[in-house]
Amino acid sequence: MQEILLRGKPIKKVSGVIFDKDGTLVNREEYLIAIARLRVKEAENIFRDSNYHANDISSLRKMLYNSYGLDQNNINPNGLIAIASERDNLISTATIFSIFGETWANSLKMATNVFEKTLEEISKSTIKSKSGSLLPGFKNLIKDSQIKKIKLAIISNDSNEGIREFLKYNQLENQFLFYWSSDNQPAKPDPNAVIELCKSMGLSPSECALISDADTDMRMAHDAGISLAIGYTAGWKEPPLLYEHDQLISHWNELGFH
Repeated sequence: MQEILLRGKPIKKVSGVIFDKDGTLVNREEYLIAIARLRVKEAENIFRDSNYHANDISSLRKMLYNSYGLDQNNINPNGLIAIASERDNLISTATIFSIFGETWANSLKMATNVFEKTLEEISKSTIKSKSGSLLPGFKNLIKDSQIKKIKLAIISNDSNEGIREFLKYNQLENQFLFYWSSDNQPAKPDPNAVIELCKSMGLSPSECALISDADTDMRMAHDAGISLAIGYTAGWKEPPLLYEHDQLISHWNELGFH
């Protein structure tokens, strides 16, 4: 086991570190804003095609913006689209459709159509890769962890394909040999997701730290028996409000290993 250093001072001995991905390793704000706006646009189109009144379409827009945590230029880092899985986002969207009187079966069908059309549109756009580039200082931390033989893992609400694409894009396939996605069961924020990921790493949760930009992740970590939960706040234009952390950082150069 090696000491994690926080601003040069040892705080905990660990053998592994588990990282959240979006908002922790990369800033995907531009991509998420584009996704949210396209979902709202497609939902409005469905309502127009279904002959909903203009007032209903306006109400739908406001409800979806609030649900997704979206305003004109920013995403709420504590909101639905920033933290929750795609399935959770789909269910939330379907729930809003049902408020307007649609049956649940039809609401799910409509939401699924919205998400599928959004993916088609985003694939045609000129937006930067959804994988995203690493946030400042993280590559140096990776190098340090490799020297100290710390096992690294990712736990994310992204899919297996999305995580693999991220690792390939940032040339991290040899550094991150373990990951847990929304395709795995149980998915986060179930504490058993962390427990199973640790098993795959050959470690117990008490031998690991977890670093994330979300309270749901750090609460999950504590419930799973993780020894150290570190909050990270620099992955968004508007820093997330965090309360469940043991320690808090705003730049990757604040951490090291000894």
